[in-house]
Amino acid sequence: MNLKVLLPFEIFVTQTGVMRIVAETPNGSFGLLPHRLDCVAALVPGILTYESEADGEVFVAVDEGVLVKTGTEVLVSVRRAIGGKDLGQLREAVEKEFMTLDEHEQSARMVMARMETGFLRRFATFQHE
Repeated sequence: MNLKVLLPFEIFVTQTGVMRIVAETPNGSFGLLPHRLDCVAALVPGILTYESEADGEVFVAVDEGVLVKTGTEVLVSVRRAIGGKDLGQLREAVEKEFMTLDEHEQSARMVMARMETGFLRRFATFQHE
């Protein structure tokens, strides 16, 4: 299989000759072998594992995203990714970087929630008139 991990601003990994891939979905771990049927899977923040003859087993901490397998091509599109060989360090990176929202993202979500609440309130009064 050929694997590409895509970020919004770059291609993070391009690997050919991948023998297996394991990713984390909302329903648990999801494994891919070369002859598996084509599929699409939503990914949650976690560890993506792939194995090739050239590099052996490689771990990539990924943020939420999507995995698409078509034929021998596997595309993984995520917001953020960190590569490494040490699972302990990658697990910490996932918890530190991906699981916690930064201040900017939290404030943007609060503003959007206020706007939505205001819109719904005005819409409800409009319907009663």
